[in-house]
Amino acid sequence: MIKIKLNDENKKQIAEAVSKAESNTSGEIVTAFIKESYDYAVYEMATAVIAGFVYFVAMMFFVGNIQTWLHGMFWDYSQNYLIAFYGFSTFVVGTIVYFLANLAAIDRLIVPKKIMQQKVHDRALLHYMESGIYNTRDRTGILIFISLLEHRVELLADKGISSKIPLEQWQQIVEQILAGVKQGDFTNKLCKSIEECGSLLAEHFPIKADDTNELTNDINVLEK
Repeated sequence: MIKIKLNDENKKQIAEAVSKAESNTSGEIVTAFIKESYDYAVYEMATAVIAGFVYFVAMMFFVGNIQTWLHGMFWDYSQNYLIAFYGFSTFVVGTIVYFLANLAAIDRLIVPKKIMQQKVHDRALLHYMESGIYNTRDRTGILIFISLLEHRVELLADKGISSKIPLEQWQQIVEQILAGVKQGDFTNKLCKSIEECGSLLAEHFPIKADDTNELTNDINVLEK
């Protein structure tokens, strides 16, 4: 699994990149990072149940062998032992699969991509509202939202920006951040992307004489 650790130096570097990017524009850039946008427990549990069922059905073809093995294990063998074996072993298989399904790499295999995309988008929208990006003076706030487990980056722009800069122009910036996540160069790639966001914003929204910093420059590290 790809791991990203944001220490104080990394956070300082990102905050400085935001400050520099905003020095020539009235736009506001907000960054946020989360390990996963949703817990996907229902998909992990469903996978475990299906795996347990498949195991149970497959083992039905080996009833004779299992009974012979149990006869050798217990001198007072009864049918209850066979039932207990099937029940316990199915539970163990399901439990193991459930814990394996909690691994990020497995989650990305068992959860439909459209579901992950939607969950990241929903979480990004929630933070967009919670952080007040929608409420800047000129409606010129953008959110760069990175969700690690899903390997997704959402870039949300307020209507003041989206009316002048189409979403397609942000795609290269999004891909650059994703490359940083996958290559283990997250902080540097994010800072470079923030710089490019600042340049793009400065073309359409140059800084004003009475400009103020309306939103935090610090990266928001979200727990859930």
